[in-house]
Amino acid sequence: MGTEEKQGIVFVVLAYVLWGFMPIYWKLLEHVSSDEILSGRVIWSFIFTLMLVIVGRNFKQLKIDLKDLWANQKSFWGLFVASYLVTGNWFTYIYAVNAGFIVQTSLGYYINPLLSILLGIIFLKEKLSKAQQFSVLLAAIGVIILTVSYGEVPWIAFTLAITFALYGLIKKSIKIDPLRGLTIETFFVLPVALIYFVYLVVSDKAVFFTSNASTVILLIFTGVATAVPLILFAKGTKTMPLYMSGFFQYIAPTIMLLVGILLYDEAFSKIEFLSFSCIWLALILFTISKIMQVRKTDRSVV
Repeated sequence: MGTEEKQGIVFVVLAYVLWGFMPIYWKLLEHVSSDEILSGRVIWSFIFTLMLVIVGRNFKQLKIDLKDLWANQKSFWGLFVASYLVTGNWFTYIYAVNAGFIVQTSLGYYINPLLSILLGIIFLKEKLSKAQQFSVLLAAIGVIILTVSYGEVPWIAFTLAITFALYGLIKKSIKIDPLRGLTIETFFVLPVALIYFVYLVVSDKAVFFTSNASTVILLIFTGVATAVPLILFAKGTKTMPLYMSGFFQYIAPTIMLLVGILLYDEAFSKIEFLSFSCIWLALILFTISKIMQVRKTDRSVV
């Protein structure tokens, strides 16, 4: 394993650890409405990513990226839709954490990779081995058990999983630098976020200008909290095998689950344990079969 690959692993693991502990950050802002946090998150994410682009002397390239996107209307509108999908994902996540549904957010991010697999089969004509097909079926059983036990569809988990899986599917077809891509994504949502934030201020619903210094600082740093893990992840995945990145992605929902249960005393019944066990088993089975598949391919190439 080379130095670059080791560095990539460190970046990716750090990104997932940061995402895993992110509910603690949003809990510090639970006295602020989810819609104000979201509008601020978009605004400050755009400012922070734009600053990074300017500092990195990539502003000219950013303009070229926008021109290239406009020249390819499919990519332009694809990224536009993706930006609103990820914004919807952010809102659902912030709302869920502050409403006491951290365990459900964890479930959403466990389901997400398996949903991405199904989207890959449907839209990208990808094929699964028998072990991988069984793992998807096992995860589906886990979700059905949970849905029946709840007596209603766990809509928070499904919304998180669906929006992020669709976001990933669209992004897969658009070749753009991750940092500049994130800058453009937040730029697409910026007008709506600014208009909504002005509405909150005019109607005296915004706490940004009336709250204490610590709240204001936390709101400003939502941009940093959003961008840093994404940048670390993008840097890391460039120098490491994709299957290894997929294996590490379960770090975040596992930490979220532990945070919800241990720090915030969220309920985790035997039925939920049974359901999560099916999903955990499915993910382990899928990951092992994927690693074996990749190694077999590597050996045949050699």
